Amino acid sequence: MQLQNHLGAVRNALVDGLGRREFLRAATALSVGGAASTLGGRAYADEPRPRGRQRNGSPGTILQPHKGPIHGRHYLASLPDQVRWGYVPAVGSEPVLRMRSGETLTVDTISHEGILEDQGRDPVAYFAGHGVSRRQVLDDAVAVARDYSRTSRDFDVDGPHVITGPVHVDGAEPGDVLEIEMLSMLPRVPYGVVSSRHGKGALPRLPDGGVPPGITLDEIMPPVATDGRATGDPTSYGNVSTFTPVRRGKAGSLTGVMPVGRSGQAAFPLHPFMGAMGVAFAEASRLTDPVLNSIPPTLGGGNIDINLLGSGARLYLPVFAEGALFFVGDPHLAMGNGEVALTAMEGSLRSTFRLTVRKAGKATAPSVAYRYPFAETPDAWVPVGLSDPDGVQNGQGNDLDIAMRRAVVNALDFLEHDRGMDRPVAYAYLSAAANFEVSQVVDKTVGVHGVIQKAHFDGHVH
Repeated sequence: MQLQNHLGAVRNALVDGLGRREFLRAATALSVGGAASTLGGRAYADEPRPRGRQRNGSPGTILQPHKGPIHGRHYLASLPDQVRWGYVPAVGSEPVLRMRSGETLTVDTISHEGILEDQGRDPVAYFAGHGVSRRQVLDDAVAVARDYSRTSRDFDVDGPHVITGPVHVDGAEPGDVLEIEMLSMLPRVPYGVVSSRHGKGALPRLPDGGVPPGITLDEIMPPVATDGRATGDPTSYGNVSTFTPVRRGKAGSLTGVMPVGRSGQAAFPLHPFMGAMGVAFAEASRLTDPVLNSIPPTLGGGNIDINLLGSGARLYLPVFAEGALFFVGDPHLAMGNGEVALTAMEGSLRSTFRLTVRKAGKATAPSVAYRYPFAETPDAWVPVGLSDPDGVQNGQGNDLDIAMRRAVVNALDFLEHDRGMDRPVAYAYLSAAANFEVSQVVDKTVGVHGVIQKAHFDGHVH
């Protein structure tokens, strides 16, 4: 009976993750011996690729490592020896997994929220304070919080993110592009956390104690009266973390829920996506070199925080190292453009990707992507602009105007070289019909992304 209950739970999770039609197709494929399926004209012995927007699991389903649906051909857990806490891999890093171009990969990513030093570095105790039982706390999150010793941790210096990888993709060489296709994003737990920390976010107190232009001292968040950073003890810093449970909303959709007053609530839809997806970009001689800090995004991607990159989207990144050395982290359950408080609704995800090498000179990826991150969704092309794409290698800049200008230039380059528009006409089109959105203003390097609707170019606009 226990086995039957377990199998039933796995079946329900598969139906939630894939949808009933895709579940039946997967069951049929498995029943005939796991024959290779043809996807995009190439045969791989993978499960059927999830299509369209996925139902992202039951809010009661806990996806512990190796348990439940795993959509990819390869699987990567996030155990202490497979992650870097606060830093991304350097060029030349030893991979934790190797795979062929075009194959699929499932990664059990871990949210940093609930395991950080200002939260006690004990997720069992932290989440118990919010009514979460031990069985609903991820075993790999517990292991990383307790056993990670690859580098020493300095809460005030290190990035917060648990970065999994790197993954070597055969055939990738500098000058190529790595195409990252998001196939499914399954929440591993039925809760998330949104954090605001002193000196960070859109309304920070400046390092010298001053006030940013445009606001007053009383408008800084969290309020300066609660700033305990002088103690040197992260648990006394006065940072604010808002625990956010997940509920099943109307029509079965998943929602995050926050309190309003004594008895009300604000419920908002989840849209799971990975905040950090990247390839090795910088060279470094030590794991904690500042150029590897996980906070600022770079030309190699990383903590790019674009909320359009959920299931069905693609991210294209220029390759700087042999094998690309793909890494992933910073899983999000939901995020508004800007990410103003500092974090999104952070929550661990089981994410499945298809990783494909697009060779230099073959014109099989957007032309911009051979030198700069570029994305697309089923409905739109998404040119990206960063204020300082070198990370911290040549100082650090967070001018949103610079990010905006770069997003516009990359959009113009794409429309001219890939869509055949005259550049002045493309500039006019962007002004008339494209949207430019703030990706985030909290990652030291700030970001802007454009949204160019594909329907405008297929003759079907009504």
